[in-house]
Amino acid sequence: MTTNHLAPVIRFKGFTDAWEQRKLEKLANFSKGNGYTKKDLKESGDPIILYGRLYTQYETTIENTDTFVRRKEKSVISDGNEVIVPASGETSNDIARASAVIKPGFILGGDLNIIKPYNQINPIFLALAISNGKQQKEMSKRAQGKSVVHLHNSDLKQIELLYPKLEEQTKIGNFFKQLDDTIALHQRKV
Repeated sequence: MTTNHLAPVIRFKGFTDAWEQRKLEKLANFSKGNGYTKKDLKESGDPIILYGRLYTQYETTIENTDTFVRRKEKSVISDGNEVIVPASGETSNDIARASAVIKPGFILGGDLNIIKPYNQINPIFLALAISNGKQQKEMSKRAQGKSVVHLHNSDLKQIELLYPKLEEQTKIGNFFKQLDDTIALHQRKV
């Protein structure tokens, strides 16, 4: 474990501790979604998150979905608090994004990398951290391919995550979730 003595300039009041830096493989478990495509979609059924919708539908957190399928035998079901990252896309910048799946019970479709952070990492903070700044650039660099770009869990494990104590992570995550919710509310009004 390395401790980074540089802390962000702007902090929430009362937080002064140094941030830590570790490879993501030390902070989470990794798995993959399984076996669904757009062809499997139904009008109703079990809620599913498909990787293509990460580009168009979802923000930092996912609490609801409007896509449904008939559940297959080997479906991967969210326990809640996972972070999902597309495993493929058109460009390295496209797939260098993450969303936190807050609620349990969603089917996690194929072509999704699933990161289940350990207790010291807040999933919303993790989704924000790896979708922005240094970690996002690192993910983008690790993406491989020409016409279709791929990002594997083995690539994600090598990302160096800079993070504060859990209480501060939660405060940061909640702040940005509130911004997303406010933006979504105003978009619905328009």
